[in-house]
Amino acid sequence: MTDLYESSGSLPHPEIRGHGLRLRPWDPDTEGDVQAWLRGYLDPEFQRWNTPLKPIEGRADAQESMAARVKAAQEGVGASFCVTDATGGVPLGHVGINDIDHVIRVARVGYWVLPDARGRQVATRALALASRWAFEELGLHRLELGHALGHEASCRIAERCGYPAEGTLRGAMFESGRLDAFRDVHLHGRLATDPATDLEPAPVLP
Repeated sequence: MTDLYESSGSLPHPEIRGHGLRLRPWDPDTEGDVQAWLRGYLDPEFQRWNTPLKPIEGRADAQESMAARVKAAQEGVGASFCVTDATGGVPLGHVGINDIDHVIRVARVGYWVLPDARGRQVATRALALASRWAFEELGLHRLELGHALGHEASCRIAERCGYPAEGTLRGAMFESGRLDAFRDVHLHGRLATDPATDLEPAPVLP
């Protein structure tokens, strides 16, 4: 008998295009990807709202973190995408479908944007693309999005992409830069059966 909690195997991990963006798998063996990953995690704004379980302080840490994302895809429990513009291929940020439970068909989404790419709706457009892929290609029923209470920008992104607020989870994530103190999380959720959301046309980039 098959274990219901057994991994479903390696996930399809294609390139996804739309809304002026291209989403592709991260490559821990490509220097440009490693440096973009490292810049993302060292960004003070990222560190203000997120606390990785393992510190990422240098190139080796970044490669190890990226390799863990590759392994998650191979095991069928996660898919991490490098977000680039549709033509240039320069990394703009990250979006991931994480902690996939293939039994109840639920997963968590997360994203970040590099400082020089902010103000261009990159996170909004990337989240919309990744969400559609997760529902249509992976057959998921529910996606959850949690952010630290007070992170209003992330709250707006979630709402715009059809993730209504569902409540507050007490002490559900670590405080910034600490593994011994906790803070509350604002929870958003979206179902495959929720109405589609229409994004405005992507802004013209300089």
